[in-house]
Amino acid sequence: MDATPAVDRPVTREVALTLYSSAFCEPCMQTRAVLAEAKRLVPVLSVTERDVAREPERAERDRIHSTPTVIVIGEDGSEVFRAEGVPTLNQVLVAAARAL
Repeated sequence: MDATPAVDRPVTREVALTLYSSAFCEPCMQTRAVLAEAKRLVPVLSVTERDVAREPERAERDRIHSTPTVIVIGEDGSEVFRAEGVPTLNQVLVAAARAL
């Protein structure tokens, strides 16, 4: 039985994911691969990557304590998911479904 959540209505908006990363971060590379696969499966995903060294004020405002950190924002602008470390594909897909 497939545990992937189904979307029972047309998807009319993008789901915003933000990846906070840093240079030479091996887990960040793994996270990029997970997010690329999620985007392949769910084309409405919008992934923005932010380097904590280049945007320290933004990282501080978003309470980033380690890299990688993935944040998913819901339709109302609230945070519906946060993963510090490499998320699984299933975690990202469930978070995206929740964000809709």
